[in-house]
Amino acid sequence: MLRHTVGRAYDDLAHLADHGPLRLRGAHPVVRDIGYFEPRPGALEVFARIGAGDRLRALAFRLERGRDLRWRCTAVELGGPRRPHTDDD
Repeated sequence: MLRHTVGRAYDDLAHLADHGPLRLRGAHPVVRDIGYFEPRPGALEVFARIGAGDRLRALAFRLERGRDLRWRCTAVELGGPRRPHTDDD
């Protein structure tokens, strides 16, 4: 998914991939529910509820369609504390 991600969302997704916050010993993450909201044409705000063992986490991301008609992830967030912004963001 990283090649379809832009801006800060790329860094956030890479951070999540490196730290594996959905992994638990002996439990594989399973998507329990998904949904979306269309705030405007060409933009989707999507969520997934992901279960692993007895834990349930929320993953949200924003998709925007570019002029080339390709969808790109422009924001990603996993339930819990947010990473602080840096001057580079």
